[in-house]
Amino acid sequence: MITLFNTQLLDVSMNSATLANTVGANGQISYDYEEGKIYVHDGFGNRFSNTLSTVNVYSFQGSRSGYTSGGTPPLSNVIDKFPFSSDGNATDVGDLTQSRSRSSGQSSFISGYTSGGTTAPTSTHVNTIDKFPFATDANATDVGDLSQSRGDSAGQANEFTGYASGGSTPAASNVIDKFTFSTDANATDVGDLTLARGPMAGQSSTVSGYTSGDGNPILVSANTIDKFPFAADANATDVGDLTQSRFNRLAGQSSTVSGYSSGGGNPSPVNTIDKFPFSTDENATDVGDLTVARSSVAGQSSTISGYTSGGLVIDKFPFSTDSNASDVGDLTVSRSSLAGQQI
Repeated sequence: MITLFNTQLLDVSMNSATLANTVGANGQISYDYEEGKIYVHDGFGNRFSNTLSTVNVYSFQGSRSGYTSGGTPPLSNVIDKFPFSSDGNATDVGDLTQSRSRSSGQSSFISGYTSGGTTAPTSTHVNTIDKFPFATDANATDVGDLSQSRGDSAGQANEFTGYASGGSTPAASNVIDKFTFSTDANATDVGDLTLARGPMAGQSSTVSGYTSGDGNPILVSANTIDKFPFAADANATDVGDLTQSRFNRLAGQSSTVSGYSSGGGNPSPVNTIDKFPFSTDENATDVGDLTVARSSVAGQSSTISGYTSGGLVIDKFPFSTDSNASDVGDLTVSRSSLAGQQI
């Protein structure tokens, strides 16, 4: 009996209707995310499956590509994509439904999401949830609304739902919004952070979402690490501190065992990479530096590395060892206050 499946062996993830019309190559493995079944194709239109009693195929970390969406200046609708398998520059693969910055990013099995943000020329806050596909390079579509118009929220995700926590309306917000991946629908308010604040970084373990840092330099708790559960709709709890109070859009990354917060402002830009464990509630430690101090950046996570993208630079740092980041590529255009996603 198989109780755990390695996501990196999967070639294709699709719904039941799409799978029924797919002629896979001989030996291709496909996952039907609606039925929770894994199929092996024979190259002649047939497929074979054993029903798995427990399938754990979702992973927050990506194996193929990182994405950045939106940003400023000038206000941008660009969706950039860069490879995880090799170090290289990003390419422009689509557009958001509107140019905006200060959005949060979420990632499902098959789509990237960009939620909330602000638009020109008056920095009006919006509640838009955009979705773009990972399977093809294409523009985003508007699939729902946050419970309140706001920017500077942090993004988290599990297998079934995306979250946008905190932010500014422009007043600071403590709202934790949740929206489903399986259907295009509005988000619902499911809890509160311990403190209204934004902008912050978001991290995701298998069971919890984390919100780290703070957007208000006056608050003494600007180093706060909050945690909220995925299994139930509930308020967050304060579970630790970053090594320094930081705000101004620091980036969040997640390995399978740790959360990371990189960059940000204090109030000047910093290059700090902090790490905190998921298994226990405790403070973060400083484990390395970005190649250059900067704030208003986005975070992406592969299975083995964390990425910090913003300005023009794409930085990469390893999860397996505590060390500095290296410059591995450039975005298509220099911009800040952008959202990050991965597949």
